[in-house]
Amino acid sequence: MRGVGDGRWRKVASQIGRSVTVWAVSTLTMLVLAGILPDFRLRSADGSSATDIAVTAALGAGAFGLLSALVWPLLVRLLLLVPALVLGLLVFFLNGALLWVALRVNPVERGSAAPETAVVVAAVMSAVASATGGALAVRDDDAYRRRLYRLADRRRRSGPPCPATPGTVFVQLDGVGHDVLLAAVDKGLMPTVARWLGTGGDRPTHRLTPWRTDWSSQTGASQLGILHGSNFDVPAFRWYEKARREVMVCNRPTSAAELQARAIEHSGHAGLLAKDGASRGNLFGGGADEQALVLSIAARRRGPAARSRAGYFAYFSDPANAVRTALSFVAEVGREIGQSVRARIRGQRPRVSRGGLYPLVRAFATVVERDVVTAAVMGDLLAGRSAVYADLVAYDEVAHHSGPTSRDTEQVLRRLDRALALIENVAEHAPRPYRIVVLSDHGQSPGETFRSRYGLTLGDLVRAGCGLPVPRRARRTHSGAEARAAVRAALRRPVEEGAGHYRPSRGSEPVVLASGNLGLVSFPDVPHRMTKEEIDARHPALLPTLANHPGIGFLLVRSERHGGVVLGAYGAEIPLDDLDDNPGPLAPFGPGAADVVRRTHTFPHTADIMVNSFHDPADGEVLAFEEQIGSHGGLGGAQSRPFLLSPLVVSAPVAEGTELTGAERVHHVLRRWLTEADESGTRPLPDHRERAA
Repeated sequence: MRGVGDGRWRKVASQIGRSVTVWAVSTLTMLVLAGILPDFRLRSADGSSATDIAVTAALGAGAFGLLSALVWPLLVRLLLLVPALVLGLLVFFLNGALLWVALRVNPVERGSAAPETAVVVAAVMSAVASATGGALAVRDDDAYRRRLYRLADRRRRSGPPCPATPGTVFVQLDGVGHDVLLAAVDKGLMPTVARWLGTGGDRPTHRLTPWRTDWSSQTGASQLGILHGSNFDVPAFRWYEKARREVMVCNRPTSAAELQARAIEHSGHAGLLAKDGASRGNLFGGGADEQALVLSIAARRRGPAARSRAGYFAYFSDPANAVRTALSFVAEVGREIGQSVRARIRGQRPRVSRGGLYPLVRAFATVVERDVVTAAVMGDLLAGRSAVYADLVAYDEVAHHSGPTSRDTEQVLRRLDRALALIENVAEHAPRPYRIVVLSDHGQSPGETFRSRYGLTLGDLVRAGCGLPVPRRARRTHSGAEARAAVRAALRRPVEEGAGHYRPSRGSEPVVLASGNLGLVSFPDVPHRMTKEEIDARHPALLPTLANHPGIGFLLVRSERHGGVVLGAYGAEIPLDDLDDNPGPLAPFGPGAADVVRRTHTFPHTADIMVNSFHDPADGEVLAFEEQIGSHGGLGGAQSRPFLLSPLVVSAPVAEGTELTGAERVHHVLRRWLTEADESGTRPLPDHRERAA
């Protein structure tokens, strides 16, 4: 008993020592800032002794710390309906207000600070206090574990009893292809993944399995299939629906909600996460009761929309988190500007514009979204949820503009690996065992843009084939990056920027849309999907112009004679039923291309003309119809080859020698693993403190 009592007192003494150390460092920080900043003083106008100044600083630092701990969470909860990015900016001003109050309530000496100076002082003090506390906690493993235990115990007391069966957390690394992941492991960029795979001599705990996407190799189709078991009738990232006279865009909240409803109806079940699940940072909810930062519910102004933004409250309720993320955000903006300037000075090719709002979008994806989603997953693990699915979009956003294998993306992969390590560490302290599954929804293929190589866009080429006037200067197309929609949802502006650009005008002019290196051409005045014969009768030069262009790989159109045909250069015309024996223009795209093309042909909303860009199998390059040098959305190269990293304790995804194909099949594999976890037995598990030890 004496040993237990001594240990308890040591823990109390250690906690008091850390608190005193943080207080002392904060006091010194305040004294230094008072000596540096002219508008910040800790003495009265007629002068004060050094002792009075020191006492003033100590009491001011202590009052600021208490106010931050007690008042800050209430302020953030009151501001939950404020757009998330605006809340991030308010962090500094709210901290400054707390500092001003701390100085005013000081009973010994009333210091003063100009409003703008109070903001700076508060930010610096919060950052220093956070860094000091974090450094002390890192040095004390017992303190770190005790903090996790307290969080877990608090969540268990507020919720139902935690099941004894294993939980599963699915972490989606958006856009990271199978080969990119292996290369990152070989370069030492992802030591956590390397340890799981046993590449450094450790005993492997996970297996790596590549899988093949559908023709539409993008997050909308893949994640809808993975979470809801059906991506039927999702031909691309954006497409025109003639009956509705509307363009559907996967990262537009209203479209995402409609696609989710269609998938639920088609699959007959709510989704992968319907049983005690949580969806974090995704396009779709997956049937989860707990949803945060989910785009399909962001279109609603009240109710579920507040739940979607609740993840920001959970993270920003800690002022240290808020200041740290804000400072990292600013640093990331500076990093992007520096990398962009360096690429321009070196004349790097291929290259796309990285100006405008892009540095802010990149910083949001690589800092804010990553930090908030990771924190939400940690909370789910400590709450003992059965299934968690989270999407980290950082790599995908940077790779679109810097290239899939650039130095810029290597830095992002390092940070994503650290996020995985943090999730793994927290899982060890969760109230139930967890299996960590990491997967991607697609890869990315490199290559310059169609516009930069040929000086015109796909829309210009279509207009030329139709005999319509072509603008002298090619217009840029919109990017389909998921992070832009996440930023707009955080700003409570959930309609995709420029969405009205795609609404067709009255008349017969074609609607031309781009989804990476996949293009879609629709004629809005014709209510049905046109056949090759109808298109030839209306615009005799259009199909030959497209099929024979060097930047085009193949076309898919309906045919009155064959049902559907693939068109290529030099008059190639292969019926869909003959593609297995004679792939024709599909040959460079590898095995499986014919199957996904035939499946897309059956979709009700497939465009009149489906256009896939040229692909060079030697270097894996494609030509994006959007302004992206790392693209995905069609066939060709690494974009169609994502990965699935699964623990060895679950059954193999597919039998040896069998390929895992299609997002819907991935869904069935993940559901099987959840069923296995539920059926793994109800044997009582050791106390979580013993398991962690």
